[in-house]
Amino acid sequence: MDMKRGAYASTSGTTTQATSAMNSIKDYILQSHLQPGDPLPTESQLCETLGMSRSSVREAVRTLAALDIVEVRHGHGMFVGQVSMRPMVESLVFRGLLKPGDDYRSLREVVQVRRTLDTALAQAVVEAWQGREDPAIDDVVDQMEALAERGETFTDQDRSFHRMLLAPVPNQLFAHLMEAFWAVHTLTVPMLDAPRPEDIVNTAKAHRAMLQAARSGDVEAYREAVVAHYEPLANALTRS
Repeated sequence: MDMKRGAYASTSGTTTQATSAMNSIKDYILQSHLQPGDPLPTESQLCETLGMSRSSVREAVRTLAALDIVEVRHGHGMFVGQVSMRPMVESLVFRGLLKPGDDYRSLREVVQVRRTLDTALAQAVVEAWQGREDPAIDDVVDQMEALAERGETFTDQDRSFHRMLLAPVPNQLFAHLMEAFWAVHTLTVPMLDAPRPEDIVNTAKAHRAMLQAARSGDVEAYREAVVAHYEPLANALTRS
């Protein structure tokens, strides 16, 4: 296998050795059909195969590790990473914290993106859930409402609900995107004051309305429930 050439290889004379090494490692992963958790060659083997210096390969590995493409397990070697959206989440959270006083604007943007994605996915979610039964998601909604009645938030249940809701949707990139923005959302929400009891209750009810609308095949009702889902948070951001 030629790791020096492939989909990621660059012919640009300005490409650094580290970038070439990084592209070649990605080519190797793809051409070898490796999956997350599979072992990679050692640093020495990569240097020999790529014909590059140890410093270039080491820098490439550091960059790929930061992108969650490569995982370095000290004492065990290198492996294919989870290739998650964790780097994007961390960057978005940091963006929200970078400028004091700009926190709410950043959170409003995240909420807007989540609401836009949820609304755009209405047809796909309804098609996936029309007439579909799943006691697990019903149990999650019941837990939400019980916690809301006691004035308690339901972060874990919220995450489970959205993950379950998108699981049957064929395009799983949507689920990954929603999971990433959900993570940003929950990491930045603590900047706000504690939610009002009525907001917690309304949010729980909106989740049930989303599920009921999807099961009944009512796309418009689903979109209306999405708006209701985000309204309490939007109001809290406006108050803040």
